[in-house]
Amino acid sequence: MIDFSGSKDAQGLSEKDKWIQKMIKSAKKHHKLCPYFDKKTQKCFIRLGKTCDRDGKFDMCPTFMEFLSSKYDEYVSKNKPLPVDFMDIVL
Repeated sequence: MIDFSGSKDAQGLSEKDKWIQKMIKSAKKHHKLCPYFDKKTQKCFIRLGKTCDRDGKFDMCPTFMEFLSSKYDEYVSKNKPLPVDFMDIVL
């Protein structure tokens, strides 16, 4: 049976998951380390100053992905267009 609800595509990714992956790729283009990581103090700005346990790597960081997920929900709830590039995300 084929699901035409539009929530998931053939690969099993939702629109939200695709957008998060796109933003992670875009962030990798602009930053070597997480843009919310302080190298001097080893702290994460997203986690409000708690120590980063990933040494600034944000490839599969659950905190960074949760941040992007909340940003997606925020844009969708306000009916704003989704940013195409990571640099377009407003805190």
